[in-house]
Amino acid sequence: MNNFLYFFFKVYVRLGLFFYSKKVKTYGLDNIPKNGSILFTANHPNGLIDPILIATHIKRKTHFLVRASVFQNPAIAKFFKALGMMPIYRIRDGFNQLSKNNDVFDKSEQILSSEGSLLIFPEGSHNRKRTIRPLSKGFTRIIFQVLKNNPDIKLFMVPIGITYQNPSSYPSYVTLNFGKPINCNEYLRNDNKFETIKDLKNRLRKNLKELTVHIPNDDNYEDKFNRFNSCKLDFTDVKKTNTIIRNNQTRLDRKKGPINIMKPILYLIILNSIFPYTLWKIISKNIDEKEFVDTFRFGTNLVLIPIFYFFQAYIVSIQFDTYIGVIYFFSSLLLILLYTKLAPTPSG
Repeated sequence: MNNFLYFFFKVYVRLGLFFYSKKVKTYGLDNIPKNGSILFTANHPNGLIDPILIATHIKRKTHFLVRASVFQNPAIAKFFKALGMMPIYRIRDGFNQLSKNNDVFDKSEQILSSEGSLLIFPEGSHNRKRTIRPLSKGFTRIIFQVLKNNPDIKLFMVPIGITYQNPSSYPSYVTLNFGKPINCNEYLRNDNKFETIKDLKNRLRKNLKELTVHIPNDDNYEDKFNRFNSCKLDFTDVKKTNTIIRNNQTRLDRKKGPINIMKPILYLIILNSIFPYTLWKIISKNIDEKEFVDTFRFGTNLVLIPIFYFFQAYIVSIQFDTYIGVIYFFSSLLLILLYTKLAPTPSG
């Protein structure tokens, strides 16, 4: 039942992302091993949208560790667990909660020892800064625990770089970069565990810096980011942007953002979706962390828009004709699709 639920919602969410994203560019999917256990490790700029994007763009069923705070509602927690999500506890959740991570690590070992795949965010938290932050050692603990208890399995770590043009904007515009797999078994040859952990963290961080846009997080970060942003760089062109950053190119022409000629269609969509839009505006006022804006906007639309359009189509069918109701329903979806694919995405 859980597998059916997982793949049903994977297809449904992937369809929702098609209507929500201007473009999702994927590179390096052929780097994902077809056999063996896989630990996916990614940077984390944008709340729950990050694991959703990754899970819906890879073929293998993937479990992933997410912050425990999203599991507070029992009904939501049950739904998330059915989709392969597992809570990971942090100090801010309370010291008495940290012991629960032992069960999470044991479940992670079970998944990987069965040649499954697991997604983890080794930075430890989400943050919109365009920089790869220092990595926690939690992912190395999983690796050592799995290989210690299952020395004969093949365990690969696949780094993933996620880069948004603007993490809080609609339509979403994002690049997923899948790096070359790292054979974790090779690291067991080193008897010095401290050095092995250090080597793994350094290698992964180096790979992530190449797979997503990385502006060094020093005293000049804000100045550099504002300068690159004012030049309207296409951040999703990761290789080109990182070359500009490494070469410290300062003589870039400032550009004005494109005029959104699709605004009339947006207003028409809002008018046609007044109930979901009003509810979203109420919800958005209570979002404390900007990294969750995209998550709640997408989730609200994914649930409410189809229901609301079905209801309106039913009313139209009663008032006029079933054929007219069907035309209204698909025309409403077409308007959203047109705006999503043709509207410019702001820099961010």
